[in-house]
Amino acid sequence: MNIQALMKQAQKLQSDMAKKKEELNLLEFTGSASLVKVTVNGKKEILKVEIDRDSNLEKEDIELLEEMVMLAVNDALSKVTVAANEKLGSLPGGMTDLM
Repeated sequence: MNIQALMKQAQKLQSDMAKKKEELNLLEFTGSASLVKVTVNGKKEILKVEIDRDSNLEKEDIELLEEMVMLAVNDALSKVTVAANEKLGSLPGGMTDLM
């Protein structure tokens, strides 16, 4: 196999990976445990936190708690991304984009 064909194949693979990543980013996933339900997207961003309204908390307290949990988790996940880019940034082909 010549080098041009190999490069073309690598470019196609990179393009296919980028397309699949974008498709994944558009998806939403929901997880739940006891009184809490969390919705995230394929970018690992928290979109929504829901706390059971039938709990003994006041409605305003629940809404504030949901917002605070969402912000805290997104902050932690962004720190993971920064650390991954620092540690893996030297990898060829933008492999850290997969995280």
